[in-house]
Amino acid sequence: MRVTIGELKEMKQRGERIPMLTAYDYSTAKLVDEAGVPLILVGDSLGMVVLGYESTIPVTMDEMIHHTKAVVRGTERALVVGDMPFMTYHTSVDDALRNAARFIQEGGSQAVKLEGGETVAEKVKRIVECGIPVQGHIGLTPQSVHQLGGFKVVGKTPEVAVRLLNDAKALEQAGAFSIVLEAVPAPLSKLITERVSVPTIGIGAGPDCDGQVQVVSDLLGLFTDFVPKHAKQYAKLADIIKTSVSDYVSEVQAGSFPTAKQSYTMDEKIIDELARSA
Repeated sequence: MRVTIGELKEMKQRGERIPMLTAYDYSTAKLVDEAGVPLILVGDSLGMVVLGYESTIPVTMDEMIHHTKAVVRGTERALVVGDMPFMTYHTSVDDALRNAARFIQEGGSQAVKLEGGETVAEKVKRIVECGIPVQGHIGLTPQSVHQLGGFKVVGKTPEVAVRLLNDAKALEQAGAFSIVLEAVPAPLSKLITERVSVPTIGIGAGPDCDGQVQVVSDLLGLFTDFVPKHAKQYAKLADIIKTSVSDYVSEVQAGSFPTAKQSYTMDEKIIDELARSA
């Protein structure tokens, strides 16, 4: 039985923190799910950490659906959220509904995520009215990185802080079941968390959000191009992988792999007969 949006709201009410992670493939999603993570995001961050794009902007709906299906197949308990990519919900409510439906019908996710606050509130409301749970996302919104002037903290000035608070309230009123706060100053995140009834999920937004989300590739030390300030590496799998591959290369070149343990046998009489008839 999968985690429901109702259970997530109850976790906030109980003061129980909500761990959330990204996943992009079957194997990783299976491990994350088995570890007990209740909320998995198939983030458009896959554009950078899986597909090698410079930003999330080039990611397409087809790419997102492809990876979402893999993650859903690897999970049994976690609620899976599909991240709606750039310009798949910006132009019209109809586009937003059509693409959100694709995540549910084709991808198999149980919810979708949209970036933006008051500017997307109408679309969030319509998607929710159609029976699709929506997670909001305010603060640093990577799809708007060119307009924001880069990846940086959002909300330090009074004007922007007020806007973010209004954005959070607008998303709550539109029916969003939770709101991601990215790169928002910790005191402002705390205030927003206190002012809305739905769970806030922080990423670089301090310790007072109702939950936290991290990119699994950062957490495991798999993505080596850079390590964000908000990330903590709980492992450095990139080093382990490189060492393992290097050992494999050495053994193949030395002829020490494979051994009899990794080989299959057959009836020696058959081989002898083949050898005599050849």
